[in-house]
Amino acid sequence: MTRRFSAADWRDIFYNAVRKTEGGVNAAAAFLTDRREKSIHPEDLRRRLRGAEGESLSMEMAELLTEWLIDQHSPDARRWLQAFNGRFSMAAAFLPPPPEGGWANEADAIREKLLQITSHNGTLAAIGMRATADNRIDDRECDQMEAEIMDSIQLLWRLRRNTRRAAGRSEDFV
Repeated sequence: MTRRFSAADWRDIFYNAVRKTEGGVNAAAAFLTDRREKSIHPEDLRRRLRGAEGESLSMEMAELLTEWLIDQHSPDARRWLQAFNGRFSMAAAFLPPPPEGGWANEADAIREKLLQITSHNGTLAAIGMRATADNRIDDRECDQMEAEIMDSIQLLWRLRRNTRRAAGRSEDFV
C-alpha cells in the first residue's frame, strides 16, 4: 500500500525533506550517528520520522537533522517548523542573514524595504483579485497567494531588523 504524505503535516514535511536530500535517510542516520556518537539504524530513523506507533523523534534529533538539512542546502529544511508552529496558531518565517556588517546607511535600507513591501502588497492584491473573481480559490491560486504573503512577511521581519539596528538596538527578536 502506498503511503500518502500531507503537505501540511510537520512530520511528513520533515520526512520528505530528509528523503529528498542527497543520500536520504541513510545519510541522515550516518550524520546523526557521527554527531551524537550513538548509532541509529536508517530504518529506526525512518520510523521515528514517520511517527510510527511507539516511535518518536527527540527534539535533539530534530534540531540536528534541521542543521544537516540546512548544510545540505535543502529548500525544505525549515518548512517542518512552519507547519509545526501552524498547529498551535503560530507562524514562523525564515529570516535570511543581513549583509556582512549591516547596511552602510540603515535609513536607505528601511526606505528600500518599504518600497519592496508596497510592491508586494500590490502584487498580492492583483493575485487575490484574480483568484477571487470566481468566488473560489483553487490550489494553484492558493500557492501563488501564499508565496507572496510569505515574501511580504519576510520583508516585514527584515524591516524590523533594519529599524532596530538604525535605533542602536540588538538585532535579537526577544
